[in-house]
Amino acid sequence: MLQHTITRTAAAIATLVFSASALAEEAIENPYGLSALWAQGDVVAKTTLLILVIMSMASWYVIFTKLAEQSRVLRFAKTAQDNFWNAGNVRQGADGLEADSPFRFIAEKGLEGASKHTGLLGSINFNDWVTVSIQRAMSNVQSRMQDGLAVLATVGSTAPFVGLFGTVWGIYNALVKIGMSGQASIDKVAGPVGESLIMTAIGLAVAVPAVLGYNWLVRRNKVAMEEVHAFGADLHAVLLGSAESGSAQK
Repeated sequence: MLQHTITRTAAAIATLVFSASALAEEAIENPYGLSALWAQGDVVAKTTLLILVIMSMASWYVIFTKLAEQSRVLRFAKTAQDNFWNAGNVRQGADGLEADSPFRFIAEKGLEGASKHTGLLGSINFNDWVTVSIQRAMSNVQSRMQDGLAVLATVGSTAPFVGLFGTVWGIYNALVKIGMSGQASIDKVAGPVGESLIMTAIGLAVAVPAVLGYNWLVRRNKVAMEEVHAFGADLHAVLLGSAESGSAQK
């Protein structure tokens, strides 16, 4: 009895192993998957697939790098809020900020504008000149923070159409093969058409993260720029107050 039970158990295990091996082999040799698409595709199909891969890599690179940059700006904002306004003057406050902080850059430009109000520039109202100097610095910071967002916008708007082009091209080749073979059975149609539709799926998979990442980063940029504009407005008031105090003392 024990020997019979062992035999049946061994047979059942062998059957399961064979079934698992058959399923694995079938999954590996899937004639309608990405491997088949790459192996059977022509130059146009492979180029389209490579373009989608490059677009996906570029969008993810921009998303991660911009997230890191925005986090640094928000951290610099907190440092400026905690340290800058407690300094004895604007020069000391700027020196107390990080060298790569955009808030230090704005403070430096504000000080530069206030100190260079001479010569032909002296004919400009001091308030207007300092305002222009700080506004230029803030515009420069905003421009740098928007770098890379155009890549996400481009990928999000064009990736579905690139994938659709790959689908149309693949269906065209499938119809040509069907016409040349004279057979339109399901096994002849499913492979080429399925491989073509994969292009559309890949295009959507590339576009959706790019669009979501773009919207998210734009929102975070808005939050960071609110901090920058608030700092610039306060700096403008401090520089005007310092100039008026100096004039009064004179």
